[in-house]
Amino acid sequence: MQSGMYVSLSAQRALDKRLTTIADNMANVNTVGFRATEVKFDEVVARTGNDLNAKVAFVSQGNDYLSTETGEIQETGNNLDFAVKGNAWFAMQTPAGEVLTRDGRFNMTANGQLVTVRGYPVLDTGGAPIQLDPQGGEPQVGSDGTITQNGRNVGQIGMFRADISQGYLRYDNSGIKTTQAPQAVVDDSSVQIKQGYLEQSNVNGIKEMTELIKVSRAFESISASMGQSEDSLGEAIKTLGGSS
Repeated sequence: MQSGMYVSLSAQRALDKRLTTIADNMANVNTVGFRATEVKFDEVVARTGNDLNAKVAFVSQGNDYLSTETGEIQETGNNLDFAVKGNAWFAMQTPAGEVLTRDGRFNMTANGQLVTVRGYPVLDTGGAPIQLDPQGGEPQVGSDGTITQNGRNVGQIGMFRADISQGYLRYDNSGIKTTQAPQAVVDDSSVQIKQGYLEQSNVNGIKEMTELIKVSRAFESISASMGQSEDSLGEAIKTLGGSS
């Protein structure tokens, strides 16, 4: 009977984590470049008692991973808005080090530095901040990230890739800081930059709301089941105690 309660408790912990990720996804449904968080749950089998064949299956607390689906690409007409097409990210220099982002809302400072909407320097393919000519007019960016001003090559917006499955942390500006060091993407025609466009959040609001309802109902059902188990255990203790 107690094994059943432990199984229910493990399920509640897993559902609580899923609720947390759903809430975070819903809060970022309109955040530019945001990638939704998904959770993978595994079955954990444990032996019970002295019987080697007696096993109970629990659910793990779950491992987070990022959805790889691309958000909707919308045209903005702003020459300092950029979207990445393909499996790659922009990189920005932050107080925490190099951080990847799909949020391409950039600005040019008075001294010509290219920065994100939060003021972090945007990095080139070599990992250095991009310096433009403040008097050179609006920059034009090719699909490979090459930047020109008045027909003169002044730099290249870097596109980077990292194995996110090795671990990551969320950061500001829709960013992620990866455990594995990001590597520049070069000579890959499947990865391109689109100037005058932005990638929207890839969170599907309707899907997340549906998941929220399902998870909430499952949580309530397990809570009710645990309550019944506690009542049954209490009755059993009373009965056994009364018969001694």
